[in-house]
This record gives sequence, structure tokens and C-alpha cells, in this order.
Amino acid sequence: MIKFCSFASGSSGNCYLVKTDNTAIIIDAGISAKRVAHGLARSLTPEESVEALLITHEHSDHVSGLKPLVNRFAGAEVFASAGTFDGLRIGIASDRKRLVTPGRGFEVGDIEVSTFSLSHDAAEPTGYTLKSGDKSVSIVTDTGVLTEEILSAVADADLLVLESNHDLEMLKNGRYPAFLKQRIISDNGHLSNVQAAHAVCEIMSMDKKPRCILLAHLSRDNNRPQLAEDTVTGIALEMGWCSGRDLFIKPLMRDHMSVVFEI
Repeated sequence: MIKFCSFASGSSGNCYLVKTDNTAIIIDAGISAKRVAHGLARSLTPEESVEALLITHEHSDHVSGLKPLVNRFAGAEVFASAGTFDGLRIGIASDRKRLVTPGRGFEVGDIEVSTFSLSHDAAEPTGYTLKSGDKSVSIVTDTGVLTEEILSAVADADLLVLESNHDLEMLKNGRYPAFLKQRIISDNGHLSNVQAAHAVCEIMSMDKKPRCILLAHLSRDNNRPQLAEDTVTGIALEMGWCSGRDLFIKPLMRDHMSVVFEI
């Protein structure tokens, strides 16, 4: 069995927990150490079980709380790509740093981790799939497109955390300046609700097994949780995939931790 919990998901901060009975891993550190500690306590996860911090990329909403967490979890190793480490503005002791090369896997306790490249305007962004036994969790956020590499890497996921950042019409008609709108919709930006929906359908066609899809990194200004869920659910249904039968689709909240999902 493998378990997943979101402590926060959105442009103001991202942090996820993946664990087994023996090992806990935190993915991204875009919130305070106090909030992480609160999430660990509420998810019944002993702090001493945290063996690794996995970082997807160096943007502040993913690393603003990293330094306090490195200090708090003195026994945890920090995994990131060379580009991400270079982009961090904090010092991490060399004996705590573990370089990640997209496409190469590693193990943390009883969890197998595989890695893949994302398409985002960061130095060397990395996605992760975490597996224990025959169950796996994949995390794909902060990418403007879903490449064949990404789709292949997450096709077997039993639980998929998938970016559903914005509604395109809300973004186009919203208050953001033109350059920021263009950044978001570019191939190095963020996935829209519609893009997420089509990705779900493509992944389901690759492997038809039932799975949980958690919509992540929703924009505060250019999306709504119910809109994201309705868009993805509706397009999936049009393509023959029914939420509640073939899929479980739910959005993750920006400022509230999720339930603990057991896979």
C-alpha cells in the first residue's frame, strides 16, 4: 500500500506527502515548516519517518520553505536535478544533496522513485513517480505540454496528481498582463483544464485500469475548483470515461490539506 496527501497545491505554495508504513517522502517545499509539521501530524506521519525531500524545480512556490525543512528533518536527503540545485538560493550541505537525472531512478526506503523531464520555464524541472509494491503515485505539475516521455512515465499510475492550472477563457479575459498570459499558455508554462482533460483521456487509453486523478496547481485568479473538475469530468465522459466508474476525479485545494488517499 502507498498513501498520498496534499498539504498545499497552487501558485502560493505546493507540498505533497507520499508514504508507506515505513517511509515518508515530501515532494516540494513551498509552504512553511509549521504547516508541513501540522500536515504530518494530521496525516499520522512521524517526523522521523521523513527520509527524503524531492524538489521538482526552483520556483518559490515549490521551495520557499525548503531551508527550514532541511534543518528540521536533519536525517532527510534532498533530491533535485543539477539545474534545480544551481537555481536554489539556499545552501545545502553536500552530504545531504542527491543529484537526480531525469530518466534514472533511485530508492528511498521501500519506495522506488522514477524521474522524467517536465516542460517549464525553470532550469531543469523534474517529475516523479513513486512506487511501492505494485501501486504507484505520479506527480505532474508545472509543465506547459505533456510529452510522450511524460505520458509514458505516468501511464501506469494508480493515483495521478495532474496540473489543471487555468481556464483558458478566464485567463484571456482576466487581469494578468499580456506577457504573463503568454507565459502561462506557452509550452513552458502551465496546463489548462482542457489540456488536463485530454491528457487524462490519453492516459486512460494507454492503460484502461481505474485510477484516481487529483487536479493540482489551480490558479487563484484564472480557475475554480468546481470548474476544473467539471471540465475534466465532462471531456472524459465525452471520450467514454466516466468519473465514479472508470475514474475518481477531484481537485486539490490551494490552502487546505487533502484527505489521505490510500492506494
